[in-house]
Amino acid sequence: MSTTWQGERPPPARSIGMLGWLLVFLRGLPLAVLVFGGLILLLLIRAIERPFFGMARPVTPYLTVFVCRNALRIIGIGFSASGQPMVGQGAVVANHSSWLDIFVLNASKRIYFVSKSEVAAWPGIGWLARATGTLFIERNRNKAAEQSVKLQSRLQAGHKLLFFPEGTSSDGQRVLPFKSSLFAAFFSPELRDVLSVQPVTVAYQAPDNADPRFYGWWGDMDFGSHFLWMLATPRHGAVKLTYHMPLKVSEFQDRKALAAACEQQIRSVHLTG
Repeated sequence: MSTTWQGERPPPARSIGMLGWLLVFLRGLPLAVLVFGGLILLLLIRAIERPFFGMARPVTPYLTVFVCRNALRIIGIGFSASGQPMVGQGAVVANHSSWLDIFVLNASKRIYFVSKSEVAAWPGIGWLARATGTLFIERNRNKAAEQSVKLQSRLQAGHKLLFFPEGTSSDGQRVLPFKSSLFAAFFSPELRDVLSVQPVTVAYQAPDNADPRFYGWWGDMDFGSHFLWMLATPRHGAVKLTYHMPLKVSEFQDRKALAAACEQQIRSVHLTG
């Protein structure tokens, strides 16, 4: 899995009863049709987009939003958002709690994720990530300049790139310290004066009487069992996105100051709604 945070021992393994397995089937089948049917349609549309628009994607991101919003409906997780997604050229940063964040953050905003290169090789998830325009980067200091060029080219193409400055997911009950390395690309001469960064807080509310860390996915937790448990849960809780005011890169001295400001905004409403 993509996480490395080991701060808390995960909740004990949960067994799935007969009702749970029925829900796995009733939710899993339409979810598979939605996701993989949407993927096939996206690839067909992208085959038309690419020759005419190149790196730009004027249509397919709307399909991604549709698929992710309805995936949350099928699973049964309540969704709400406050604030306004920014318009114009910019990037987005958010706290990271779970693989569910991919659906949640795509549910109301056309974005492209920034992910570590290893994810591209993962069965299923890697294919979906590639098809939806995820930017894969290598965590290698020797390739920092190369990664910065990739980020700049996508941003200049008008893509709103979303990344998780924590660098890992947590139990959803905290915001981990932000790493500032990826913010460096925003300070290039071509981008600094035109770019804004919008912080977004992702806050999960566990189902009634459930462990507050219910939606968190971290440490050595297995994706398959966590995914099945999400499908098997009779009554889910909810997730709320808070879109904060975008921050102009030009108003900050350096990447560390910008990262700290984004972290502060996200922390300001985390777990308070």
